[in-house]
Parts: sequence; structure tokens; C-alpha cells
Amino acid sequence: MSVIKTDICVIGAGSGGLSVASGAVQMGAKVVLIEKGEMGGDCLNTGCVPSKALLHAGQSGMDWGAAHAHVKSAIATIEPHDSQERFEGLGCTVIRDHARFTGSRDLVAGGTTVRAKRFVIATGSRPFVPDVPGLADVAYLTNETIFDLAEKPDHLLVIGGGPIGLEMALAHHLLGCKVTVLEGAKALGKDDPEAAALVLEDLRGRGIEIVEDAQAVRVRKTEGVIEVTTKNGANFTGSHLLVAVGRKANIDDMGLDAAGVETDGRAITVNSRLRTSNRRIYALGDVTGGLQFTHVAGYQGGVVIRPTVLRLPAKARTDHIPWCTYTDPELAQVGLTEDQARTVHGGQIDVLRADFSGNDRAIASGDTRGFLKVIALKGRPIGATLVGADAGELIAPWSLAISKGLKLSDISGMVLPYPTRGEISKRAAGNFFAPKLFENNNVKRVVRLVQRLIP
Repeated sequence: MSVIKTDICVIGAGSGGLSVASGAVQMGAKVVLIEKGEMGGDCLNTGCVPSKALLHAGQSGMDWGAAHAHVKSAIATIEPHDSQERFEGLGCTVIRDHARFTGSRDLVAGGTTVRAKRFVIATGSRPFVPDVPGLADVAYLTNETIFDLAEKPDHLLVIGGGPIGLEMALAHHLLGCKVTVLEGAKALGKDDPEAAALVLEDLRGRGIEIVEDAQAVRVRKTEGVIEVTTKNGANFTGSHLLVAVGRKANIDDMGLDAAGVETDGRAITVNSRLRTSNRRIYALGDVTGGLQFTHVAGYQGGVVIRPTVLRLPAKARTDHIPWCTYTDPELAQVGLTEDQARTVHGGQIDVLRADFSGNDRAIASGDTRGFLKVIALKGRPIGATLVGADAGELIAPWSLAISKGLKLSDISGMVLPYPTRGEISKRAAGNFFAPKLFENNNVKRVVRLVQRLIP
């Protein structure tokens, strides 16, 4: 068995792992990159890229064949950036096999032993499949298989009313499928309730059936269709079944015990510096059980580079992390929701709001659905909820503001091109100052005095 000694060994070639590997090798470190599956990870091959491509195809009126051709084209176009050839060209040693630790600073991948000064585990996650009686006996789909369907489903059943379930529900509805979503609790339950309600109302108005408080308790194949029974005894039938109820960290058969890496039974335990219980080993992204977004893994990759490559301290934070559900309208969030902020800060917060119904670009475009809600504490934003067209793009200034600790005056002082949807941020921030300026009697007295003194 061959032995490779290296500075850094990265396990997993998804967003986080590739960020660490590319940054470290280009700064002069020796890097071994190990990936047993597809380069680019879940996001490129079975997650973010194909799901957004399929949504675009549906919104553009493509038929089933053209839509799936577009999905494959999008993946193929991005693929070279994440390819083995590119990373070998950068100077990484790439091993395409399963990695398993054999000690605190050694692992085996294929026929190679890798000994590294530092390891970074970025193995991501896979679809979580609940233990529902009968589910294993039917040909269910997950995000890993739904993009390979050769024929359009007549009626797609979706178990799970979170972002993945609802995005796929909308995409398949737009492509001509009948869709029923079964959610065990509240659909979009982690988001601002008012914003979530607006999205759900729109989806239902399109003809997508969304049933809440409908936990699946049995699945079976009967008379050529798949039948799902919920806890209240209702039965729902369809031609295809998508399971979209969450993710499971990829920590199986990695020899973590041999490496002295602790887990909580479902994910790897890390501290604020993303270091595991083994000081030589770091972990990031989905495998740590935190926020499960591609951009989070990429951000954490940048954090990990500092201690592993430069021996500089760095901590990961989450208060400035945005996310978006790409329904129509989109729903984006950064920082605390209103309910979360009230729980933490009580009556100290200010809730600022601006509706797209008062935005001139939205009016001109004929789509005034949605609003922006900003949560502020002592004149600084600590959260923002945005629902409407292009919400994922429009959340950006609030992510920056929270990240850098900007004041609301920094946002209200922006000069933006007119007319743009982005003006909604300026309007919401301005609403913090309007009462202080226009409804304050002291201000009015001062202005009247100044005006009398002006010749």
C-alpha cells in the first residue's frame, strides 16, 4: 500500500471541500483531495443546480424533454470548474475512493494511506428517508433520483413541505404534473409565518394541493398507483412519490472512533472554530449538522483555511447567513425572524415593513406580491424577511448589513437606480426614521424657528 504525506487532506469534493482544497493548494500547501462520488457534490449533481434549472425550465414553458436537457446542460457547463482535472491542474492529488480513518492522523482511501498534518471532513449529507411502514417496498424518489426521470409523472406525491419539497412541487406543476404535498406539521415551518403563508397561498392558487398536519404513517403500491396514508386516516394516491423530509450527515464507515472524532449520533461535533475533538481534524458543512446550505459550506471553507493553512485564529458565525426558497414568489431570510427576535429581545426590537405594492418597479412590472420585513435593535438590523420576485437577490444588502454591523442609516442613505425592486430596502430602512422626523413636535418647533431666522 502506497503512503502519501501531505499538509492538508480534504475529504469530500462538494462546495466546502473544494473551497478548502483550491484555496490551500494555491497558497502553497500540499493537498490531497478525496471524493468517492461525483466531483462537485450534491449541489452540482443532485441539488441546487438541477433544481433551479428545472424551475427555470418550467417557468420558461419548456416541455418535459427540453426541461431535462436544460438540467443536464447546466450541470455540464458548471462541471469543469469542479472537475478532477481542474484540481489536479491546481496541484492537488485527487483520490476517487472512500476514506476511512485508521488513527488520529492517518486514513486509507483505496490502496493509499494518507498521513496529513491537518484533515478537513466535508462529506456533506444525503436524503433522510423516514421509517414509514411500506416505504421501502415502493419505488420512491429523492433529490438524488428525481432528475433522472425519463417520463413525466402523471401525479407526483411529495412527502415533506420544506424548501426542497415545495420547489420540486412547483417545478413539476409547471411541467404539467398534478402535485400533492403532504407535510407532517407546518409547511415552510422554519420561516416567518406571514411570509410562508403568502407563498403557500400562491402555490395553492396555482392548483398544487398542500396538506398540512398530514404525517405519513403507511405507504403501499396498490392497483398500479402509490398510496400514502396519513395519521388522520386520509389516503392520497399518485403515480410517483418524492421523499423530501430532510438530510442525513454522511459519517458512516469513516473510522471516526479510530480518529478520536466525536459525534452526537447524527453529525460530527465541532466548536466555533469548526475543530473536532481531534485537534488535527476540522469538519464543515452539512456533516456538522448545522445550517445545510451550499453557501454555508463555502463560507466555512474560508474559515477553515485560516487555521489549517495560515495558523491564524478564525471562528464561524451564523447570524449573517441568508437563505432562500426558490418558489414563486421567492422567500428569503437572513438573521432572526420576527418571532425569534421577540423571544430573544422582547419589546426592544423595531419591526420595519415595506410592501411591494408601494414599489414603483413592482407596479410597472405587474407583480406586487410580497413585502420586506426588517427586524432592528437599537438602530441596527438583526434580521430581514423578504418574500416576492427575486427575493434571493434582494436579500443581499441585509446580509451585508448584519455581517458588518451596519446601521439602518447606512441602508437608508443608499442611492439606488430608479425604478428598481431594490428600493424596497431603502424604503424599509427609511421607515425607522420617518416617525422621528415627521411626527416629532420638537423637530417641527426647531424647523419653524430656523425658518423664521432665515432672511
